Amino acid sequence: MSSLFSRISGQPATYDKKSQYKMGRTLGAGTYGIVREADSSTGKVAVKIILKKNVKGNEQMVYDELQLLQNLKHPHIVRFVDWFESKDKYYIVTQLATGGELFDRICEYGKFTEKDAVQVVKEVLDAVDYLHERNVVHRDLKPENLLYLTPDHNSSLVLADFGIAKMLDSKDEMLTTMAGSFGYAAPEVMLKKGHGKPVDMWSLGVITYTLLCGYSPFRSETLPELIDECSNGRVVFHERYWKGVSSDAKNFIGELLQPSPQDRLTSSEALKHVWLKGETATEHDILPDLKQFLARARLKRGVELVRLSNRIQALRLQQDANSEDQDDVPEHPGEAAANAPGAPPVPSGGARRLSRAARSAIFREVVLAKVRDMKAQQQREEAEKTVTSLSTPK
Repeated sequence: MSSLFSRISGQPATYDKKSQYKMGRTLGAGTYGIVREADSSTGKVAVKIILKKNVKGNEQMVYDELQLLQNLKHPHIVRFVDWFESKDKYYIVTQLATGGELFDRICEYGKFTEKDAVQVVKEVLDAVDYLHERNVVHRDLKPENLLYLTPDHNSSLVLADFGIAKMLDSKDEMLTTMAGSFGYAAPEVMLKKGHGKPVDMWSLGVITYTLLCGYSPFRSETLPELIDECSNGRVVFHERYWKGVSSDAKNFIGELLQPSPQDRLTSSEALKHVWLKGETATEHDILPDLKQFLARARLKRGVELVRLSNRIQALRLQQDANSEDQDDVPEHPGEAAANAPGAPPVPSGGARRLSRAARSAIFREVVLAKVRDMKAQQQREEAEKTVTSLSTPK
């Protein structure tokens, strides 16, 4: 009966599956749609909802993600569950990781040592090596995409968000589109020189560095400066923060943060590095520095909450008025954003209950962030012009 109703209403055949999922809180929002928690017959899952009008002409990116996820089966990669579509949306259902983001979770520990960091990096690297063996490049490795499956202390870490991952036609194929996140993208990506698997190894180097000291190896705030900083390969291990960390850890990071992709360790080579054996890793407690890192991110989370709310509202306005799935994008984006994992605690009643000082601080940061975004966009355009002029034959 339900499939007959779908045909009569013009819905695709797979739309029948939607009744199997009861949508819950919003977990995040991006350019193309949102991610929501949902209840299913087998338990809680994550549902990525993509508005078709936002990917019109680029539907292949959705199909690529679907194909990738369906073929990946690894304990440290988020598991594909199902997919379906409606007239105006795609739905991708995956395993729900409830244990929190990497740095958030670590900061709940009483202690976090270099030996603990080895285990974290090994789990991420196992997943990356699995991908690279299959000619898949993730292209967006960053702490926010590293999630713990459950709140249990011995929970596995999983790699998530394959929205811009690519399967290479051959191991030597070069990708040319801009990809990755500011601060984690490899220099060849920012320079549009063509890139492949080594970009994931660079990102892993940035993550490992940050994991061991609580700050990024590259701290430039504009694209031209960041390109220059990364291209010169100036990786500094400040004595004050690194004196308790082993030389093998520094060597491992240095082998990954090589400006030339050909000089970086491959995933299989990195897995054989002496540091990952854990024998030379110290018991130096990194947690105090990581907690400072998280504290600096608190206000940024407030800004992201506001951005998330605005993005959800924009996506809701983009929905067709006659959509069968109006409930997929929350009607009250502010409350949905406040319930998102990693958002700052908001008292009952949502954003209206935030203190005047908190609202003022968030508003100020939103304005400053907007100004920085505008400046960054302008500098990005100038940098791209410079790169184009340098690559044009004289």
